[in-house]
This record gives sequence, C-alpha cells and structure tokens, in this order.
Amino acid sequence: MYSIELKPQAARFISAQTKKIQRQLIAHIAALAVNPRPAGSKLLYTQEKLYRIRSGNYRIIYQIQDKILLVVIVKVGDRKDIYRHLGK
Repeated sequence: MYSIELKPQAARFISAQTKKIQRQLIAHIAALAVNPRPAGSKLLYTQEKLYRIRSGNYRIIYQIQDKILLVVIVKVGDRKDIYRHLGK
C-alpha cells in the first residue's frame, strides 16, 4: 500500500471546493494508495513522469515513487486550466 503526500497547492485547491467536490476528489486520491495506476490513468510525457486521473470535471496530477511506495499529488484543478503551467 502506498502513502499519499499532498503538495500545498493541491491541498489548497481541494479545501476551497464544496464539500461534495472535496469528497469526490479525496475518494479518488485515497484509491491511489491501493492502486496508483488505475484504469483510466494516463502518463503525461513530462520529465517528472507525471500521471493524471480524471474526477468529473477535475484532474488530479500525481507522481509515483515506487521505490519508497509514495504517491505525491502535485496538482489538482479544473480540466480547462490544469495543464497550463504544468511543464514549468
């Protein structure tokens, strides 16, 4: 089982959402602890080897560190602007 680490930017975004959206996002993030590469996850072609999963209109961008069994949630955001500053 993997550990989950939230970057401050991701935690701020989640806490700013409604309770319904928070529950939805947290459920998807918690599922990553069991299976960090679920069906529907996609490897983004960046240097950091980031993955993304969809959660309704939101995207969860994360990195998997298999050697230490850690999933780092890098960014969470709306699908229309989540990718704008991702490669920078």
